[in-house]
Amino acid sequence: MGNIRKLQIIVLIAIAFAGGYYFGVNKVNLEWQNYKPVLSVSSKEPPAGIINVDFAPFWTVWEKLLVNYYDKSKLDQQKMLNGAISGMVDALGDPFTLYLPPVLNNDFKQGLAGQFSGIGAELGTKDKNIIVIAPLDGSPAQRAGIRAGDVIVGVNNESTAGWNLSQTVEKIRGPKGTDVTVSVVHKDTTKKADLKITRDIITVKSVVMDIRNAQCDDKNCKILGKTEPCRENCVKYTYMRLSQFGDNTNEEWLSLVKGISDKIKADKDIKGVVLDLRNNPGGYLSDATFIASEFIDVGKPVVSEENAVSGKKTTYATRKGLLTAVRIIVLINKGSASASEIVSGALRDNNRAKLVGETSFGKGTIQAAEDLGDGAGVHITIAKWLTPNGMWVNEKGLTPDVTISLDEKDPARDTQLEKGVFELLK
Repeated sequence: MGNIRKLQIIVLIAIAFAGGYYFGVNKVNLEWQNYKPVLSVSSKEPPAGIINVDFAPFWTVWEKLLVNYYDKSKLDQQKMLNGAISGMVDALGDPFTLYLPPVLNNDFKQGLAGQFSGIGAELGTKDKNIIVIAPLDGSPAQRAGIRAGDVIVGVNNESTAGWNLSQTVEKIRGPKGTDVTVSVVHKDTTKKADLKITRDIITVKSVVMDIRNAQCDDKNCKILGKTEPCRENCVKYTYMRLSQFGDNTNEEWLSLVKGISDKIKADKDIKGVVLDLRNNPGGYLSDATFIASEFIDVGKPVVSEENAVSGKKTTYATRKGLLTAVRIIVLINKGSASASEIVSGALRDNNRAKLVGETSFGKGTIQAAEDLGDGAGVHITIAKWLTPNGMWVNEKGLTPDVTISLDEKDPARDTQLEKGVFELLK
């Protein structure tokens, strides 16, 4: 009976995908005869455009595999079920609509909670490739040389050709202390690099805030180290770093922002805020609205959502922020995606900030995450989002007002941050 129940899940998902029936409106009868589903819908004619789904080929292939496949040890029916559901979801061609088996669903939740075991890199897909959206700050991936925009072409000498995102994450993640070899092709190169990485417990602290010093002249700024004394032409600025929009982001933000706001008010030498959203892969939409509201007046638009069912809905800043009158520069790069793009677009479109760095990733859709039981989950794209001025960033990203790359010859120097501070003084 347990297997029958699990097989029912795929049918129910397929019904939702193919038919869009709402159980509160239609009466749906699902019966099982000889381990095969019989589906009927009554009490209302189906909406226009609904197609009939014949599951006979599915069960025929399933049965033939069980009876005829030569290596019976490979016939893991739970794995077959997961593969069938993944294939159905992948057929949409949307890299952000995903079926997550129990292990991967748990990994995803742990990531948003701020702790998991792995290499510490946010992955995505682009042009049918598995790519690195961003390595996490201080992670084994970052230390090994993984960069935002890298294409992952292999894991442990296995090619990723034909793999989906879930398969890749499953191969890369593993217990603390174990090794994984990730083969990547860096952006603007064609040569493969094999990077051996030791997995670790990744603890993600979403928010960093402090007051920093820079030495600036009329042409540029030099960022001073924490122990470096401040000499002539010294400038103070507030540095705020957001690494993701996760379970603890808002709480971490509130624990720091009041103290920083008080310091800015008390010290007139602090020129403004540099908000660093580089390599921030995103997270919760609600968190993006919460953070943007710190800098935007109540009632100003933050983001608009559009879908085929409810049309367009705009979300506005609803709380009184502490930094609505402070000058802001936002740092972005190709690892800035989703929620970080929402914040960046909202601040620029409301004339609150200038964007400095590189063009962002370009993820302009919103996903709803749901648990399916037995630990599995599904992420379904439910809408696209637009900046307050109506821009859809999908697959093109946000172009910065000031474009500048990092100095690859001097990786210890943060040229983007230096430029951001310089722009803050204008």
